[in-house]
Amino acid sequence: MDTPPPRIVTLVLVDAGGVVLGSLAPIQVDTPWWMDMAPVHRAVRARDGAKLTVLRLLDAERPGPHGGAVSYLAQLDAPCPLLVLRPWPGRLTEHPLRRGYAHVGGPQADLAWASAALQAHGAALTDEPEQIRTWNLSSLWRLPTTLGPAWLKVVPPFFAHEGTVLAALATAPVPRLLGHERERCLLAHVPGDDHHDAPLPLCLAMIDLLVTLQAAWLGRADELLALGLPDWRGPAFTVTLRRLLARRTELLDDEQRGLLEDFVDGLPQRFAAIAACGLGEGLVHGDFHPGNLRGEGERLTLLDWGDSGIGHPLLDQPAFLDRLPADGVETARRQWAQAWHRAIPGADVDGAARRLAPVASARQALIYQRFIDGIEDSEQPYHQADVGLWLQRTAALLHAEATP
Repeated sequence: MDTPPPRIVTLVLVDAGGVVLGSLAPIQVDTPWWMDMAPVHRAVRARDGAKLTVLRLLDAERPGPHGGAVSYLAQLDAPCPLLVLRPWPGRLTEHPLRRGYAHVGGPQADLAWASAALQAHGAALTDEPEQIRTWNLSSLWRLPTTLGPAWLKVVPPFFAHEGTVLAALATAPVPRLLGHERERCLLAHVPGDDHHDAPLPLCLAMIDLLVTLQAAWLGRADELLALGLPDWRGPAFTVTLRRLLARRTELLDDEQRGLLEDFVDGLPQRFAAIAACGLGEGLVHGDFHPGNLRGEGERLTLLDWGDSGIGHPLLDQPAFLDRLPADGVETARRQWAQAWHRAIPGADVDGAARRLAPVASARQALIYQRFIDGIEDSEQPYHQADVGLWLQRTAALLHAEATP
């Protein structure tokens, strides 16, 4: 991945009534990641002394994330008499897909809910909440409380099952719920570090954790459907992918289109062959990679269950292997097979994984199209390129599969 350029931020400020006050001068912040708000707050407080809440992305110089010049809408939370503002020539409009937390007053309503949830535990805030992230997929706040740090996470409706999933997995190594209501979750802090660059032995422990968890949910699709998880099993997947190909035909050349159309036509036979490998279907995390595990030493917690769904458990394998150094991939693949053989002796894990590889890739295209269909126009740059990239990657896998 190329290193993104620095992020140069312009903030357009509104008051609590939504009246535009003007814009601040551009300022460079510490990280290029568009959804990362903590460095924005640090920079603006140091330069301008302003206390504000970032609401949403307005515009970006680059066609996709990250870095470059970006502008956000932000609500000024307290008077700042010496603030120097410039006229802003733009115009704010409403959008039916706008997140609640992207509206003026929306984050304050979420924080009020979190405060009430803390009170139900006999706890309270001890300092000001800190806005960590906001974008079309989540609003994330760190809350200092009398119970220690807690996290407020608010998500779009298509991720709203995360709270019910975490409640159902309460005895598993997942974040502990302090409260949840539709799109809102209040989560206890998980001590330790995020393991983006975990060494291989720790990655192998992550695989064992996932397989143990998934093995307990095999054959329980009805329970998972009742929790509101999306269905990625054969019949539903085939229908959804066929519709996507019909909608986004412009993303593919003739050869790619032909490969994918033949792939969809053959999905019933492919899913039957996968089923014959003996693993069954159940819970899929949906975004399983080392950075979504956190902990101290080998005590791990699996985070971010908004992408979870119902399907073959090995759908979680390719994205994880993609994040590993090349010299660790085969060791991790063997670990996956051994872990499943302990759970289901005789299962053909490698055979299922081979047949699932293009399915897992196509699932990513479906996921990104779901994001695009559920977000407002100004947020499109986050995901616009991803549908085509994953469909094209699926076609490449199918080409390689057909090449002797």
